Amino acid sequence: MKRLRILALMLPLLALSACKKAPSDSADASASGDIPIGEFASLTGATASFGQSSHKGTQMAVDEINAGGGVLGRKLRLVTEDDQSKPGEAAIVVRKLISRDKIVALLGEVASSRSLEAAPICQQAGIPMISPASTNPKVTEAGDMIFRVCFIDPFQGTVLSKFALSKGWKRVAVLTDVKQDYSVGLSQFFKAHIAANGGQVVSEQSYSSGDKDFKAQLTAIKGTDPEAILASGYYTEAGLIASQARELELNVPLLGGDGWDAPALVEVGGKAIEGSFFSNHFSDEDAAPSIQAFLKKFEAKYGQKPDAMAALGYDSAMILADAIKRAGATDGLKLKEAIAATKNFPAVTGNITLNAQRNADKPAVMLVVKEGKFRYVETVSP
Repeated sequence: MKRLRILALMLPLLALSACKKAPSDSADASASGDIPIGEFASLTGATASFGQSSHKGTQMAVDEINAGGGVLGRKLRLVTEDDQSKPGEAAIVVRKLISRDKIVALLGEVASSRSLEAAPICQQAGIPMISPASTNPKVTEAGDMIFRVCFIDPFQGTVLSKFALSKGWKRVAVLTDVKQDYSVGLSQFFKAHIAANGGQVVSEQSYSSGDKDFKAQLTAIKGTDPEAILASGYYTEAGLIASQARELELNVPLLGGDGWDAPALVEVGGKAIEGSFFSNHFSDEDAAPSIQAFLKKFEAKYGQKPDAMAALGYDSAMILADAIKRAGATDGLKLKEAIAATKNFPAVTGNITLNAQRNADKPAVMLVVKEGKFRYVETVSP
């Protein structure tokens, strides 16, 4: 009788064990049903412009892939969660995508701080993650499951420093958003390069995301007589910074990174932001056939021009689909290896090769705000 009771207790456990998949027992070319791909983005909140643009590019890529027959004979199913631009929310929605929706890979985020929340979760779960636009170096340092299709801040900071020096701006002030890893990193690499190449950081000031009044910092900066100011944060504050600088008759050029790329920069900054420069991932003035074709498709679908975040969202989804095809499977380990092997992929934002650190080796462009538009200035290669 005792043996029978033990056997009765063990049967459910044996059944559960039989249902569990072994690590190598995963979806492959013979599997059926849609392939669930996760995406987390700031669709609402302070940086909604970034998330909405990236999502549109990602969705367009998925629609194109599915219209062409999908991957491995299966359609991609994009499952998108809004992290609301809030600290902590990215971790919540990413855990939900992994546990509830059983995603095989994750696309996102634009903001480095939120990608840094998600990366350890994906690494632990064995889910490959591709960030379209998080440029802080720490993102991919989270582990070998984490990738990106954008350049990183050491390169972007160097590009901005070289540009300033080429213009003869050697005395530069730096204004950093201390709440954003992106801004902190970009300022750090800019300062290191300019100091090592004959320039001088004459003033360092800081603020926090969401601040509206920058006059105290700008007044302190004005007292140091700079020739240019690096405002390394996002578009959400850059336009206000430009307006308040001009009110204080601080009329030197402002410099920024790809975090400036949003229509709101001009909407808020108006004439005050004119003549300012920022580094970015691509320019819609580029005559390359791949870029012009992307612009045409995007405008036809959404009735508006794409920005760099839309292009990077598109590229991240296309690179993931290419990796699934080459892997012949959606198993996490096989997919990770296929993504890591990406070489000379013909992306909208330039040919992408992922290096040993899982970062994209690719060029940057410098843009100037002119007549309310972002105009191409030059391309800078790695």
